[in-house]
Amino acid sequence: MRLKAIAALIIVIAVNFAAWYALNRPVAQRSWDGMIPSVSFNPYQPDQDPLAKKYPSIDQIDRDMSLVANITDGVRTYDALNGFEKIPAIAQKYHLTVMAGAAVDNNRGGPNHDDLELASLIDIAKRHKNVTALIVGNEQILTNQMTSDQLVAMMKKVRDATKHRIPVFTCDNSTAWINHPDLVAGSDFICVHILPYHDSIPVDQAIDQIFKVRKVLADKYPGKPIILGEVGWPSEGPWQGGAEPSRVNQAAFVRAFLNRAQEEHLDETIQGIPGYNIIEAFDQPWKHQIESTGESWGLFDAQRNPKFAMSGSLIEIRNWKELCGYASLIALPIMGWFLWRRRDINLFGLVFFPLLIQATASLLVWTWFQVNHGPYDPGIRAVWYVMVSMQVVLFGVILSDGLEITELLFRSHWRRLIQPKRGAAMPDGPKVSIHVPCYNEPPHMVVETLDALARLNYGNFEVLVIDNNTKDPAVWKPIEAHCATLGSRFRFFHLDNWPGFKAGALNFALRNSAPDTEVVAVIDSDYTVDPDWLAAMVPHFNNPKVGLVQSPQDYRDWRGDLFKTMCNWEYAGFFNIGMITRNERNAIIQHGTMTMMRRAALEGAGGWPEWCITEDADLGLTMFEQGWEALYAPDSFGKGLIPDSFSAYKTQRHRWAYGAVQIMKHHWRNLLPGSKVLTPGQRYHFIAGWVPWFADAAHMLFSFASIVWSIGMLTVPAMIWLGTRLWGQDYLIAHQHYGAVQRVIGETFGFPPMAFMIPTILAFTFKLIAGFWVYTVRIKCSPLQKVGAAVAGMALTHTVGRAIWQGIFTSGRPFVRTPKCADQPAVMQGFIMARDEIIWLVALVAVAIGVLWHFTLQNEQALIWSTAVLVQALPFAAAVITSFCNALPVLFSRPHGEPATSAAE
Repeated sequence: MRLKAIAALIIVIAVNFAAWYALNRPVAQRSWDGMIPSVSFNPYQPDQDPLAKKYPSIDQIDRDMSLVANITDGVRTYDALNGFEKIPAIAQKYHLTVMAGAAVDNNRGGPNHDDLELASLIDIAKRHKNVTALIVGNEQILTNQMTSDQLVAMMKKVRDATKHRIPVFTCDNSTAWINHPDLVAGSDFICVHILPYHDSIPVDQAIDQIFKVRKVLADKYPGKPIILGEVGWPSEGPWQGGAEPSRVNQAAFVRAFLNRAQEEHLDETIQGIPGYNIIEAFDQPWKHQIESTGESWGLFDAQRNPKFAMSGSLIEIRNWKELCGYASLIALPIMGWFLWRRRDINLFGLVFFPLLIQATASLLVWTWFQVNHGPYDPGIRAVWYVMVSMQVVLFGVILSDGLEITELLFRSHWRRLIQPKRGAAMPDGPKVSIHVPCYNEPPHMVVETLDALARLNYGNFEVLVIDNNTKDPAVWKPIEAHCATLGSRFRFFHLDNWPGFKAGALNFALRNSAPDTEVVAVIDSDYTVDPDWLAAMVPHFNNPKVGLVQSPQDYRDWRGDLFKTMCNWEYAGFFNIGMITRNERNAIIQHGTMTMMRRAALEGAGGWPEWCITEDADLGLTMFEQGWEALYAPDSFGKGLIPDSFSAYKTQRHRWAYGAVQIMKHHWRNLLPGSKVLTPGQRYHFIAGWVPWFADAAHMLFSFASIVWSIGMLTVPAMIWLGTRLWGQDYLIAHQHYGAVQRVIGETFGFPPMAFMIPTILAFTFKLIAGFWVYTVRIKCSPLQKVGAAVAGMALTHTVGRAIWQGIFTSGRPFVRTPKCADQPAVMQGFIMARDEIIWLVALVAVAIGVLWHFTLQNEQALIWSTAVLVQALPFAAAVITSFCNALPVLFSRPHGEPATSAAE
């Protein structure tokens, strides 16, 4: 491998390592080298769920107990049934104490449920000496499940049954204890839950908050023993004000609390009971149904891997070096293949594109890690795996764009780009038959086109004008009369009730071309060509392998009109960027007008395909399948008219996108890897050229999903709140008691993982920056014109997406002509032309604002989610802007005298 390529590879690998390190910089934090007095123990596995009555087995409980025995001296449980009554015996095997709990719920778990729980709790106390406390209920006051009188009565029942041998109490938050002195009197201990995260306390203030709240209780109830029943911090979930969940923050909280508790002598037992309990041992995926962060408080993740060490520096992803290595291994074969083959790319390009490959590989590895190690149950995890596969497609689009940028900006030379010789007449040459299809076109426009053809400085050509299916003779008769004035070179045909749309008219022209015709040229009826068009382009057919020669579409009526200026520069991107890179691999798109074909190649392909509404692109692909070569010259030899309205602009793009799906469905076998009919470069460009349109279809799906998901995040909490007020019970009990109906409305909509939101925003940012970068180098237009082109291109996203979906599920959409020279629309047309996009825009903006309002600006996940939703709204906003630029030309158009350059420059 060349030294330049090796140097590029070393640079990329070093940058990748530096990026992983920067995102996982070690954070200094005081270590902890002791045992934790007690941790909450819920041994539910990732596929288990008490709401669905799926409980852990004895073996699973034992395996989990063997893990926690390495970090703690005791455990706290929350249930005395469903196999949890076996926990004390298993804990005794590992020399652990147990604070045993009973999940009383005012019998909402079933008839006599509370009596069964209490009976089991009493039996546990009688049979196991390692049980140090009996806990009756958990946060029953906070959740309005029970009254203090009920709890006091239950505690008395347990205390009497155990002959006051073991302390009996309940656990709740500080408000419950402060507001219910009778509960304090009826409980042997104040077991208080203090979770600063839920109070929106930043992690660096959380420890002080815990001891402040504990002091309030101690001052109010002097002499009453107090233990901290739950203290902890989540590793994942939404920000609560300034409280940020993360692994580093969780580790920092736990270490800091353990050290502070030791200094405050809080780790000393009171009557054999530990002074605090850390929540919790293991992540609990099932809890995503009842609270947004309930699943991520474990010291171990759901797969039983420890989340952090108790000593040394803290790192967000402890095995980041391993993940960095995986990312490098994934990217290395692709980078190596590119670096080995591309000797025509300079050093900057050899670094840029491999760096993009490496970045996408690292993002995929990071996403996979987040999904695989997140606190998700198997069902949710399966959904995220599907999302990962869709991210692969997104990154494929990004890499395709990156390759195009690399080839455009960092290539040392072009192999196949032709440079036509202009200015010289060609009196002799092969016979060219120029075909001009018309349908209901304004006569003055077609006359201008024919006059330009009459001025060609090429000696051997004819012009066939085919008007098909125009009903009004007043439209086509003037064209026929004008052809008669231009001489015998010009022949006019009017066809009534002719099938096949434009392709049908062109096939008629092919059959009626002069017998000695060697080259067939086609222009649309709005194009005025340069005199040297044929003389400059026909000589390229001297190569017998060439079947198609193409020059770009260009436009002449955009100056002074903002809407048309935007469209002009949007068109210019394809013809001055995409077509140039495609030409290098003999894979250009035939785009109908300004095209020339060898007659033998055209007839060998069966003529123009009348089944396809984009007959030009399909014919070009068929020629490639038959082994013909195509050449592209970026020189502009003719200028047409831009659609007069945003509706017409959308109609044209809808036809192109729908036709692309038709072509893919017709040629799919030849587009598959390994096909020998097309070259790898041809397959790549045709697929890569259409994938962004399928991404627009996915954009519609994601936008709809974002709206539904956001509404779920906003309304489900309200439904739970209403259910609580109506039924007097918390969501968990309602979920269990009311079954399927409550399950449908009660599933919590949480924020999707950052692993999906962040790459989406990064991908959009990359495409935006890359687009401006390439336009700056390749397209000679002003910065404002670049912005206009970007807006016009985005404005078509919904139209293209809709066309793709229709193309997937239908096959017979009719050909729709793009009208020219139409009247400018009225102001109301601005709303009408963008009606669908306005509806989508309003919906997306509304849910984004709603999420920010509901979760506040301090919630990082709300900010990122709302940003992602607003990014999805941008194409719809672009459509509205473009529509009104078209509908209000007086307000938005610039003066006619303002200079501008042509798209062909």
